[in-house]
Amino acid sequence: MQKEKVKVGVVGCGGICKGTYMPNMVNRFHIIDVVGCADKIESRAKWMEEHYGVKAMSVEEMMNNPEIEVIVNLTYPESHVEISKMALEHGKHVYCEKMMAPTFEEAKMLYDLAKEKGLMFTTAPDTFLGAWVQSATKYIDDGFVGEPRTVHAQISRYYNPESPFFDTAPKYFFFPLHYGGGFPFDLGGYYIHAMINMFGSIKRVAGFGGNLHPERTYLNPNHPKYGEAFEVNTPTTQVAALEFENGVVGTFNITSDTQGTQMFTVAGTQGVLDLGDPNNFSDEIFLTRPGALPEKRFQLPGMKYDEKVEVKDNDVQQLGEWTPSARVQLPLLHGFYDSCRGVGLADMCYALRNGRRPRCHCDIGLHAIEVIHAINLCGETGQVYEMTTRCDRPAPIRPSAFSPSCQEVTLDD
Repeated sequence: MQKEKVKVGVVGCGGICKGTYMPNMVNRFHIIDVVGCADKIESRAKWMEEHYGVKAMSVEEMMNNPEIEVIVNLTYPESHVEISKMALEHGKHVYCEKMMAPTFEEAKMLYDLAKEKGLMFTTAPDTFLGAWVQSATKYIDDGFVGEPRTVHAQISRYYNPESPFFDTAPKYFFFPLHYGGGFPFDLGGYYIHAMINMFGSIKRVAGFGGNLHPERTYLNPNHPKYGEAFEVNTPTTQVAALEFENGVVGTFNITSDTQGTQMFTVAGTQGVLDLGDPNNFSDEIFLTRPGALPEKRFQLPGMKYDEKVEVKDNDVQQLGEWTPSARVQLPLLHGFYDSCRGVGLADMCYALRNGRRPRCHCDIGLHAIEVIHAINLCGETGQVYEMTTRCDRPAPIRPSAFSPSCQEVTLDD
């Protein structure tokens, strides 16, 4: 029997809504019924109305609509607190784009408000519900690397005034260099959420960084503000050491001040997983461990089949490739392997209908933003930071081989 749809209203009809959220909410997930949308630029909401049949509303009209159960907050980071707070005060459940607030203090305020009101509050990123993170987590839990001991995550991009990210249009709003939208917030959340999904809460943090180069200058001669100085008031570079409650230790390095690189590795007592980018729902998983492939036998002319050959390093070129460990690609075991932003909202809607905990619960979002807050504080004080929040690992999504149109069934639990 089909579940009753959950009526939602969307605030923020910009690029992330137009490009992926709205198509998925309207066309992919049966449980979601988008009945209204709002944006401070009215033409954006009107475009959604014309293309998806979703009524353009004012924010106030949406908040006061008794049919709407969930507000989907897809505004810029600087508006997250205002919209989420307004929704909670109007008795609406909230799904908020990353991160839930520009500061840990504001995030804690929203968390406490949702708890006080008895409302469900979930946060992006939801990519950790996708195929590769869910599959990698299952491989770890099933012992493919033995006992996990370390995790190392690193991501960098070059977000500076001479890069292509700076459009020449005067009103271009590049939020990753605005308050609350810095690179640790913009992409760091993907990595932190993935690590929490794999290992649970973080106990202690040590680190350096923050906003290392706040004063910058528009460098493109085509830009109307060419030559003008501007200030970046959000963290752009962080390097941290993380200690998880379960004993795993790791490193986390994120910056928008260097050219692009990416790495995510989990090492255990019996093997190593080389993982993909948590910003993607689908990526490759490689396992390196003894016994991952059958050991090759070498038979020289005149030898009996079962006669052993001692293989030395200088013999490799003569006898063929030989390594004590093998690196193999592991298959993805789960659905949601294409662009599925909004799957966290769909999971929240099933949680509402089934009376269970949502997988993108705000205690994960709060824990993640405290990690970023902690790294900055460590850089200022030189001290190790003891985390004040904790969160439960999200319930795993069961493996499946369903087509994209049927993958939603794995959320109905």
